[in-house]
Amino acid sequence: MAHAYRATVLWRRGDQAFTDNRYSRGHVWRFDEGLEVPASSSPFVVPNYSITAAVDPEEAFVASLSSCHLLFFLTFAARAGFTIDSYEDEARGEMAKNEAGKLYVARVTLHPTIVFSGDKRPSEADIAALHHRSHEECFIANSVKTEVVTEIVPPQFV
Repeated sequence: MAHAYRATVLWRRGDQAFTDNRYSRGHVWRFDEGLEVPASSSPFVVPNYSITAAVDPEEAFVASLSSCHLLFFLTFAARAGFTIDSYEDEARGEMAKNEAGKLYVARVTLHPTIVFSGDKRPSEADIAALHHRSHEECFIANSVKTEVVTEIVPPQFV
């Protein structure tokens, strides 16, 4: 195995009753050097006991696919000599039922808006190829059965 990654997920009951199923779903994700991220169940799944301001697993999944794609896209664009000033992706995950009737994140649509600058300007074909290669190389996309689609937004130039 080339790399191993760790995350600590911590939930504590505190003074909640628990067996009545009315406990907070809020918990903490800890990464690397102690970075803590407030986490919770999705308010769509557990409406009364979720922390809406926290990150839920479904959002994190969508963000991880988007982030992985972004990082490969930036690398491949830089290698091709294109300068990117900003990259913003309004990624969206959609739930559906699988063959067994279980809910899963069936589709994630990436919708990146990219601002390029500099003398070398990518064509639409260049951008499509960069997205395709980024998807093909993304570790997270290669790890899941979710359909991942990129809706290519026309580039912006400054």
